[in-house]
Amino acid sequence: MNRHRIRGLAAGLATAALALTACGSSTEAEAPAAAPASAAATASPVAITYEGGIYVLDGSAMKVAHNVTLPGFNRVNPAGDDRTVVVSTEAGFQMLDTAAGKMTDVSYPGAKPGHVVLHGDRTILFTDGTGEVNSFNPADLAAGKPQGRQYKTEQPHHGVAVELADGTMIVTLGTEESRPGAIALDKDGKEIARSTECPGVHGEAVAQGEVVGLGCKDGVLLFKNGAFVKVKGAAAYSAVGTQAGTDASPVLLGDYKVDPDAEREFPTQFSLIDTAAQSLKVVPMPTGVSYSFRSLARGPQGEGLILGTDGKLHVIDVAAGKITSSWPVVGAWKEPMDWQEPRPALFVRDSQAYVTEPATKKVHQVNLATGKVTGSVTLDAVPNEISGTLSAH
Repeated sequence: MNRHRIRGLAAGLATAALALTACGSSTEAEAPAAAPASAAATASPVAITYEGGIYVLDGSAMKVAHNVTLPGFNRVNPAGDDRTVVVSTEAGFQMLDTAAGKMTDVSYPGAKPGHVVLHGDRTILFTDGTGEVNSFNPADLAAGKPQGRQYKTEQPHHGVAVELADGTMIVTLGTEESRPGAIALDKDGKEIARSTECPGVHGEAVAQGEVVGLGCKDGVLLFKNGAFVKVKGAAAYSAVGTQAGTDASPVLLGDYKVDPDAEREFPTQFSLIDTAAQSLKVVPMPTGVSYSFRSLARGPQGEGLILGTDGKLHVIDVAAGKITSSWPVVGAWKEPMDWQEPRPALFVRDSQAYVTEPATKKVHQVNLATGKVTGSVTLDAVPNEISGTLSAH
């Protein structure tokens, strides 16, 4: 499974809860708001943000292990090891120790901490407000702040970066007003490739063979074999932003939006980008079903996963380009206009999926081999974003 997660910039939190229908029956474990901190490792750590803090779940027992108080709107991503989660706070990137249930001293200060990308043995942080890129080996987190690689873009922007096994770094180009493409740097920081054929560049995913996909307003920009290659969408506006990739497949799973004038488009189709064939296929969701940017993931066999507004987890055969299964998990829901507001969100690790249900304050565990909900926990606060460590204990 490719070590890859993407998130956007941090900002203030809207507090309104969603009006969603309740989910179906499942095995449920009622949990207290917090448990005593312990040096012992939390099994299968899962981190869930809420207004004013972060819950750390024992993802095996489906119970709250820690409740970390942290004001403001915070975002969570895997740090790349089996213990740490990156938290995007108002002050910058900070590390959360899921075993101790507390924030560590390791931080990367800067305004508007944005995308966190994991690939190979590198974790890459992009700070939107400064244009700073920090890349490090997450194994070094156990000894404190890693000695990593730094880069700074010409101008700050909402960007993303990824580092490949040979040290090549792909970094977006842009300003606060415009984001036209990306550059590639070698391990010594020398520019080796550039493309401005990706208007509105946003988001990143890595496919089999270390092919990088960057989302554009008119398709996808690939970096493969040392060069940039454009894969255009069917229409002038064929926007791809959020993507999910895996080492198990040359096909990237992406969102797909077609209305440039929409204040908030509720997409009813998704994209499959074949990085080998350099083609983009559009697949419809079931009638009346859309999804949000927190809905996409990949399963252990490379299958695509999309959490739909019908409350089902849809399984996609990315090679065949079709939905093969649809598993009920939560109640039907509607994406809020404000991207910061809670809505059902998906986190996948190995053969387990974890799905939040803000309407009931629940988090559900789904076995990806059977499609069954195997456990649930009820929280004291409304869950928002969900992530976890790269691997389970």
